[in-house]
Amino acid sequence: MIDPGLRYLQLAFNDDLATAARIVPTLPQDPRLILEAGTPFLKREGLRGVSGLRGLWPHTILADLKTADGAVGEVVMAAGAGANAATVLGSCPPETLNLFIAACHDYGLDAFIDLIGIGDPLGVVRRLRRPPTGVVLHLGRDEESTRGKAIEYKHVKRIRSKFDVAISAAGGVDLKGAASAVFNGASVVVVNVVPPGAPWRGIPSNADVAGLAQQFLATIE
Repeated sequence: MIDPGLRYLQLAFNDDLATAARIVPTLPQDPRLILEAGTPFLKREGLRGVSGLRGLWPHTILADLKTADGAVGEVVMAAGAGANAATVLGSCPPETLNLFIAACHDYGLDAFIDLIGIGDPLGVVRRLRRPPTGVVLHLGRDEESTRGKAIEYKHVKRIRSKFDVAISAAGGVDLKGAASAVFNGASVVVVNVVPPGAPWRGIPSNADVAGLAQQFLATIE
């Protein structure tokens, strides 16, 4: 389970299982390294992609389901595929959020609420029956190129003052951004593994992903 007192690097795979299968065996065997089956990855590979990652990686695997409805069923499927954690959209009705968190608890998964597009993250958490494992302050891929938009770390202290949850920072994070994220109180830094030439920020899949992952882990210690 995720420990809110530790700092983690989450490598998000958004391409295909073949790309992940080439890279994952080279990665440092560090329990602070979370592998994410990103939403595009899941749409390409389905839950067999999660099972494929489980066969390659002994530590935490997060399925970025971004569940919008049918919470219990999606948690059951993710757990059956070998995920240790999953995400639900913060824009969901409270019923979906509460069912998702309860199902994750029952099946031994960490529950993360993705707050993409949410103006009042604390308000989302306050309306829940029980807090999630963590929340994701998420600057979306389509927002990365918008001048002046950035991950809003002002929400970290507001949330942490009320709830003992992990805070993930996601969206175009590089090494400098990783240092800023942990300085501002984030406990999970999400970095995308991106196809060569992709228009969004991350680690190109043809780069030394393992070496850069080690640099990120050193940066957030």
